[in-house]
Amino acid sequence: MRNIDLDSLQIFKAVVDFGGITKAAAQLNRVQSNVTTRVKQLEERLEVKLFQRQNGKLLLSSEGKVLLAYAERLLQLSSEAEAAIRTGTPRGTLRLGTMESTAAARLPPVLARFHRQYPGVQIELVTGTSGALLGKVRNYDVEAALVAEPFTAPDLDAQEVFVEELVLITSKSTPKVRTPKDLQKHTVIAFASGCSYRRTLEDWLGHASIVPDRVLELGSYHAIVACVAAGSGMAIVPRSVLRVVHADSEVAVYPLPEKIARARTFLVSRHGHQSAALDAMREELARGKSLRSRQAAA
Repeated sequence: MRNIDLDSLQIFKAVVDFGGITKAAAQLNRVQSNVTTRVKQLEERLEVKLFQRQNGKLLLSSEGKVLLAYAERLLQLSSEAEAAIRTGTPRGTLRLGTMESTAAARLPPVLARFHRQYPGVQIELVTGTSGALLGKVRNYDVEAALVAEPFTAPDLDAQEVFVEELVLITSKSTPKVRTPKDLQKHTVIAFASGCSYRRTLEDWLGHASIVPDRVLELGSYHAIVACVAAGSGMAIVPRSVLRVVHADSEVAVYPLPEKIARARTFLVSRHGHQSAALDAMREELARGKSLRSRQAAA
């Protein structure tokens, strides 16, 4: 069976973008009958209605909305492939998911180097918890995402890129923490459910049969650290984040057991998925990891 051709997808997308057959035909420099025929042929091939008429307007059907998402990705990938072959360098948009901590503490130098080397690539960052980002990768909302262990994703490709040291923070007025028992009935301050670091903290407390008094969910590390400093509770954060928000002196910082203190960050993507921009980002992250390893060994 012959695959859907890109020309048909371009016509379909133009009808959506310009709000109808007439305007799409004018933009594509085609006669209206040709555009109408191509859309009808596409519907016949797929055996669905892509549009519905309402008050004289063409509206996407639910099947049309699904096709539009794929059409946009395929047309973008086609444009990127053509540009990469002609220029020899990646171009286009790379939509990348990332945790807040990684975006704040790790990505700025990586993205700066990447932009200098590949100025034709526009990077769009989407932040969220590891759990939410895994879903976005699977749903094609992002090409790849930076997530932290623990996570389970046997259906995705994963490349280790960073290693974080996690630390426990409390307010300076909180009695010294020597064991998890000292945290009985404290409030956990963390991102929403799906955050890998929150899961690490809750598992650590759970193994010691410690039940938090409550969980206060916040949306940024600045807010989390500020609430901890104010005595509202405790949190687990990467040490690199404390340096970025300049909070080392504002809170009490405690090392965690080695088995949970070391948290690896991975770049995950759909199995076998490739694009010129994503491959370039994979290479840049691998170079950065290799450089940090050599510096640590020196």
